[in-house]
Amino acid sequence: MSFLLDTHAFIWSVLEPGRLGEKSRAALADPSSDVFVSAVSFWEISLKTGIGKLQLEGCSPETLLEAAQAQAFQLLPLSPEDACAFHRLPRTAHKDPFDRMLIWQAISGRHTLITRDGGIRRAYRAHKLATLW
Repeated sequence: MSFLLDTHAFIWSVLEPGRLGEKSRAALADPSSDVFVSAVSFWEISLKTGIGKLQLEGCSPETLLEAAQAQAFQLLPLSPEDACAFHRLPRTAHKDPFDRMLIWQAISGRHTLITRDGGIRRAYRAHKLATLW
């Protein structure tokens, strides 16, 4: 099965895995799972760290990239095709641009999005977004 980590789920998988839901931990531990981290998450982490909105205890955005590679997570680029087709994502009350692009990548790439965000799960369930927590 193919999974895409929401940004918070990625950070927690590296720094605080106990904060992940039980099903999410099981999916990440399953050797048959394909787990992706999007370039969008790295951009969000770097941006929020740079403006002081996110503090990473004892690491930097660069060390999170190294940790993703060490955990054999696959890196999902933001392709021009994803960026151009993003307008197809249905409008909902969920406005966060980082989340919306991750949602689009999950839907278009047929990944299950690992997220704790109930707003995402409720807003996009009817739009073919599979989620896990």
